[in-house]
Amino acid sequence: MSLIETITNAIREAIPDAESEVQGGGGHFTVKVTSGVFANLPTLQAHRLVYTALAPLMKGDDAPVHAIDKLSTQTKG
Repeated sequence: MSLIETITNAIREAIPDAESEVQGGGGHFTVKVTSGVFANLPTLQAHRLVYTALAPLMKGDDAPVHAIDKLSTQTKG
């Protein structure tokens, strides 16, 4: 499984209805997530949901994800 697939799966596990677009490599990624869960949430809270899902991939010196260079969250529908 590629790292982009791993990131996508981590987001989907935390936010089951999420549709995500992940681009990048070398530890740096751009992530766009669309979900109904984000309805009525402030942007900061929506971003926290995504970062919480990705936290295990960002921990430690050998973490495969070093940075999310750009994160956008949108509400479905």
